[in-house]
Amino acid sequence: MLRIHFSAEDLARTTLSAEPDPLWEVLLSLHMLQVEDGPLQYGAWRQRMRRRLPRETVGPLAALAPPVGYSPDFLTPLTRSGEFGDAVDEMLSAPRQRVRRDLSRLSTRRTAANWVRQLAEARPETLHRLGHSVRVYHRSALAPYWPSLRSAVQADHRTRMRDLTNGGVAAMLAGIHPQARWGRDQVLEISSFPDDDMHLDGRGLRLQPSYFCWENPTKLMDDALPPVLVFPIKRAAGLLHADRTAGSTQEHLAALLGRTRATVLALTVNGCTTTQLAGACKVTLATASHQTAVLRDARLIVSRRQGKSVIHRATQLGHALLEGGDPWSGDTNLHESRVPSPRADSGP
Repeated sequence: MLRIHFSAEDLARTTLSAEPDPLWEVLLSLHMLQVEDGPLQYGAWRQRMRRRLPRETVGPLAALAPPVGYSPDFLTPLTRSGEFGDAVDEMLSAPRQRVRRDLSRLSTRRTAANWVRQLAEARPETLHRLGHSVRVYHRSALAPYWPSLRSAVQADHRTRMRDLTNGGVAAMLAGIHPQARWGRDQVLEISSFPDDDMHLDGRGLRLQPSYFCWENPTKLMDDALPPVLVFPIKRAAGLLHADRTAGSTQEHLAALLGRTRATVLALTVNGCTTTQLAGACKVTLATASHQTAVLRDARLIVSRRQGKSVIHRATQLGHALLEGGDPWSGDTNLHESRVPSPRADSGP
């Protein structure tokens, strides 16, 4: 169990990110690319990336991002701007001693030993290759899906803010994960971690929601670095490609379903109430309810009651229809093979 110790000063300095962190999403998506976990959320994206990403891009990055165990801390630096370019520059300018120390903790495959050794020596050509690979990967695997990913993270942020408003800081902290509990003496306990104590020492904690964080929260191994806790968002639906959610695909979908019904389906990607659908589509509540009933009967959405409202969300089939792809191109096996361990779970 991880125990995070807060003082009054730590609580005052704790922040909750409203946006996804680009390099954390790079790292954690690389984890998901190498396993079969989360087929409904990541299956279609994973299959497309495995077909399209060049091996010379994925290979060097996969060597640094094993899906189970430790990934180097310097790959996910804290940046104030939150911009991808600034984050990459910060990563490449990490102190040589830190890079060497982080890489010494990495369990390296024999085929990647030479690449990791060169990177540990901070050779300019090796750092250039790392930066190039990260940029190519981000451009291909994340940038086209960023609006959808960002929307999902922002929806989760709104949920956390409701927890804060209704129950205070303790409720918000305990609500970040089913295995999190706010205990005595201002200690946040998370049972999914190995036994450890994390003392914030007045620095506060950065809470970072992540789309590609699967099942369990994760953190940096080096407690001397600015404290960050990355946690999975509650409802990670399938990602939609930016180019495929507009233009011809949307027009074809409108021709198939009708413009209002197609709009209702698109609005349910990250969850929407009947009232919100009615307002967005400028129709009556009765009409919105009828449209959701038709989509639900077609298994394009599911509806769940939450308090006094009903939340409608697109299914895997609904996502595939919106994206213009094959609904069965991803993993169809609903069995979860294994859950990656947190980054700080093991050393070399």
